Amino acid sequence: MGTGLMQMPLAQLPVAAIDFESAGAAPGETDCPVQIGIVRVNTLFGEAECFTSYIHCARPVCWSAAKVHGITTEMLREAPTFAELWPQIQRLLSGCLVVGHNPATEMRFLSAFPGHGFGPWLDTLLLARKAMPGLKDHSLGKVCDALRITPQVDALVPGKRWHDALYDAAGSLELLRALTRGLHMEEAPLRGLSFAISE
Repeated sequence: MGTGLMQMPLAQLPVAAIDFESAGAAPGETDCPVQIGIVRVNTLFGEAECFTSYIHCARPVCWSAAKVHGITTEMLREAPTFAELWPQIQRLLSGCLVVGHNPATEMRFLSAFPGHGFGPWLDTLLLARKAMPGLKDHSLGKVCDALRITPQVDALVPGKRWHDALYDAAGSLELLRALTRGLHMEEAPLRGLSFAISE
């Protein structure tokens, strides 16, 4: 499926943007996801389906991580496990371009389920650096502000903020949409962005 997607025009692509928030790295412990957000569209500019959930974590959330995303250990006590969420995650990420802003963490957490076959993956951080080389800060919020698309992110997932998994996923999707339009690449094949893609 990934090879077929590489030939498709960007505007026709099924896309799922994903973000995880994590418990934070603690000495001698493995990091674990505490929140997931996915925004799926059947074509790049189509109507979005949003999914988000807290994720039960076997260890406490680090203070430094909680300070960033506001998620505490107490908030996760009744949350579903990663395995319980897997069928929904699999449905949303299968058969599409998977998008994230520097998605190394997302790829690592999903590797807990080997052989899932998701991808290709597009890194909007690499895309933004290429398209906006003069911008000093290519963090997701700064890029969206520079492109003046933060209001679109707000409209897609109202009541959220940066470092909420669903909001960050929506930000990645809106960034890809904005750069596709701004660079007039709606009819360009995905392979034209190969510098930002991993499979």
